Amino acid sequence: MTGGQRSLRPWLSTVARRIVINDRYRRRDVPQEVDETMFDGATSRDDIDQMLTRSVVAEALQRLGPAHRAVICEVYLCGRSVTAAAANLGIPAGTVKSRTYHALRALRTALREMGVHPPGDDGEPAPVVKGTSG
Repeated sequence: MTGGQRSLRPWLSTVARRIVINDRYRRRDVPQEVDETMFDGATSRDDIDQMLTRSVVAEALQRLGPAHRAVICEVYLCGRSVTAAAANLGIPAGTVKSRTYHALRALRTALREMGVHPPGDDGEPAPVVKGTSG
């Protein structure tokens, strides 16, 4: 460009930059919408309850350490025996039993922290009932 004519390039780059910035602000300010397709498979209230339970348990499992999570997955989610879980994890069977015990306690604690209590659970440990011998 010569003489009195000015280049449009600086003006165009400023406009383009402002459009990008405004678009970013607009996306940040708009709340994220829930993808309703995840509810398409739910046909009844029981299905929805089951999906919600699954979601809560999955979140609680994520709060466990990797060793406890692996043992819960092997024994309860995959349905393996203690021996099979031990072989799959490469640890002794006694360790699987011990980790399962501690993992269940940690899972129960994680669920309580999330506000989930089993029916009849007031958060206190169950009293020990001693039998009478006669």
